[in-house]
Amino acid sequence: MNQSDTSGIRVICYAGYRGEESPTRFYLGERLVEIEDILDRWLDPERRYFKVKGDDGGTYILRHDVKTDKWDMTMYHSGPEI
Repeated sequence: MNQSDTSGIRVICYAGYRGEESPTRFYLGERLVEIEDILDRWLDPERRYFKVKGDDGGTYILRHDVKTDKWDMTMYHSGPEI
């Protein structure tokens, strides 16, 4: 399990049997959002991206900077899945 805390977002991850970390929940300030589903994931040379559905019905894109181990939320949508 890994935790990262930057810019008001703290992401908690689980490392599966292959050692790849996936976010399971995150905090926006004091508010906990449980990740119900990872809708998509992709890589660029320095970052990993996760499009997730939260238990609040929101869709989020979380970005992990591999070199600095910092997380950002790059998108939030409160409506139906996009």
